[in-house]
Amino acid sequence: MTMTRTTFDKEDLLACARGELFGPGNAQLPEPPMLMMDRITDISGDGGLHGKGHVVAEFDINPDLWFFSCHFPGNPIMPGCLGLDGLWQLTGFNLGWRGWAGRGYALGVGEVKLTGMVRPDRKMLRYYVDFTKAVQTRRLTMGVADGRVEADGEVIYQVKDMKVALSES
Repeated sequence: MTMTRTTFDKEDLLACARGELFGPGNAQLPEPPMLMMDRITDISGDGGLHGKGHVVAEFDINPDLWFFSCHFPGNPIMPGCLGLDGLWQLTGFNLGWRGWAGRGYALGVGEVKLTGMVRPDRKMLRYYVDFTKAVQTRRLTMGVADGRVEADGEVIYQVKDMKVALSES
């Protein structure tokens, strides 16, 4: 059964990380510091650019975030892989939100373009995930989506064909 809620705050996301939102053994977000968003502002199973579901989320940037001190000393930049992981996290969250069972895992991504950087002076990232396919059969539960990350309104990351699956094993 799909959840009817379309927004989630930080406490909701932390409950998901503890396995409380979708139930034990189902889609779960990582805990901080690997949780790459602070809130989900919109989610659907039939919206987005392709009418197959979407997620919009935000992540507040501040200079004290853990990765700035180590990547790179004297030239702090958020690793691009963390932005990609945030998109994967949201893709899996959407599958759990749909009521589909199993633990999420990333299967891959078709194309990644990094055209900007997240430095400590940025204020906020906004993630957009638009599903191109969401499949649930007896043998397979998977979402395929395109995504982008904006930093203070500037598109800095774009991905095509992200794949996330749920497995009950």
